[in-house]
Amino acid sequence: MNEALPEAVLIRRAQTGDLAAFEELVNQHERRVYALAYRILANQHDAEDVTQQTFLSALEHLSTFRGDASFATWLTRIATHAALKVIRKRRGLPTVSLDAATEPDDPDQTIPHPEFIADWRESPAQLVARRETHRLIDAALAQLDDKHRLVFLLRDVEGLSVKETAAALGLSEANVKVRLLRARLQLRETLTRAFGDPARRVAPHEHV
Repeated sequence: MNEALPEAVLIRRAQTGDLAAFEELVNQHERRVYALAYRILANQHDAEDVTQQTFLSALEHLSTFRGDASFATWLTRIATHAALKVIRKRRGLPTVSLDAATEPDDPDQTIPHPEFIADWRESPAQLVARRETHRLIDAALAQLDDKHRLVFLLRDVEGLSVKETAAALGLSEANVKVRLLRARLQLRETLTRAFGDPARRVAPHEHV
C-alpha cells in the first residue's frame, strides 16, 4: 500500500476482505512473530512454519478480533499456541513435553539461590533490547527449560501482562509469577557469567 495507514484502519479494512491491508499487517508484524517462534522452538524451519500458521490463523479468525488487547498481543497468543503444538509433537527429542511445560508449579517451592551475583544497572529484559547482546541472550534463553522460557518471553520480551501470559499458557497467575522469577534468576546468573565480575561470586548458603 502506498500510504502509511494507522494500524486500526488496516485492521478494519482487512476485516472487510482487503487482502492488501492484511498483507501490510503481516509486513509490520512478521519479524517479531518469527523472532518469538524461534526463541521458543530454537529451530528455523519450525519457526517459519509457526509464523506462517500464525498469520493463516489470524486471517481465518480476523473477524473475531475486537481490540480488547492490541493486535500484536493477539498475534502473540496465536503464535504461542502454534508453537506449543510443535512442542507437543516433538517426541523423542531432548525437549520438555507440552504437559511438562504447562504443569502447575508449587508457588511455595523454594527459589534456588543464585551462585553468581553482580551489580547490574539493566534487567535481563532491558538487555534483550541491546543489539550487541542478542546472541548471548538467545544462548542464555536456550538454556532455560520450556516452561520458564515461555513465561519469560511472553512477559518480559513480548510485554504481555501476567494475566495475559497466564491465559496464553493455561496457567494460574501465581504460577506465572513463580516461573517468571525462576526464569529471571536463571537468566541473570547465566548472563552474569559473561558480564559479571568473577570476584563477586557468591556461594549458596550451606544448610546446617
